[in-house]
Amino acid sequence: MERKPVLAIISPCYNEEEALPRTNERLLDLLERMVQRGEVSGDSRVVYVDDGSRDGTWQLIDRYVAQCHRVCGVKLAGNSGHQNALMAGMQAVVDWADAQVTIDADLQDDIEVIPEMVKDYVEQGCDIVYGVRRERTTDTWFKRTTALGFYKLMHHLGVKSVYNHADFRLMSRRATQQLLKYRERNLFLRGIVPLIGYKTAQVYYDRAPRTAGESKYPLSKMLNFAVDGITSFSIKPVRLVLCMGGIFILIALAMFIYVLYSYFSGRAVTGWASMILSIWFVGGCVLVGLGVVGEYIGKIYIEVKDRPRYNIEKIEKK
Repeated sequence: MERKPVLAIISPCYNEEEALPRTNERLLDLLERMVQRGEVSGDSRVVYVDDGSRDGTWQLIDRYVAQCHRVCGVKLAGNSGHQNALMAGMQAVVDWADAQVTIDADLQDDIEVIPEMVKDYVEQGCDIVYGVRRERTTDTWFKRTTALGFYKLMHHLGVKSVYNHADFRLMSRRATQQLLKYRERNLFLRGIVPLIGYKTAQVYYDRAPRTAGESKYPLSKMLNFAVDGITSFSIKPVRLVLCMGGIFILIALAMFIYVLYSYFSGRAVTGWASMILSIWFVGGCVLVGLGVVGEYIGKIYIEVKDRPRYNIEKIEKK
């Protein structure tokens, strides 16, 4: 008899007290159906990672662990961020799970395609199966436009990424083991996972609106996430600054020649408006360039300290 894979469904949680009861009910129901159909082993689990929640999220997780042997809980000592919480969950299960699916606790991603992911893993031998949104009709115009623009920008910067894919994916044990070898603190998993290079597949789904709780990704976090993604995988912004510097030097040389011509031809016009505008324009470009370079230097500063990305306070399971 062929051995069924042990599946871990990992869900990072940050202040998800309102959404978690419905989430737990749906995930356990799905997992039970998959076990009954023989798609996964009876040892499969749902793993919640509490990312330093300030509400009753951990108390709920602790209660679910006590009530059902299919639930595990990982509590981080503080808020480490969504990407680090995902890594903590993957590290916690890699020794016993043959495959793992990561999904956000709001369950806006369609959990009903998880069996299809497992099928691609078992039958096709795919180590990574991406969950990809068919369309973004549930997003606001602003979020939809900026998200699509971000994917296009990442593509032009040479970053490997899957269009319309977030962090809903299945990964095999060996793919997870390779991912855990990436030690950088500035995590952008959507760019790191495609670098692993194993066989991949994609499943498509329609994203549902959030039914409980609030989004944990306001505009400020989305912008920080985008900056991390760009600066962690591409040096093209720095090269762009270098090109800008060269262009301004050429412009300055042309202006110098023009000034000399005006002076010797007697057509020099005194004035300060053009001078002030030039100073402000060039000064602004210099500050932008310094900001871009400083962003990279800041990333280097964080990386060389090599501090732990997260601290696991406790792991609860039956």
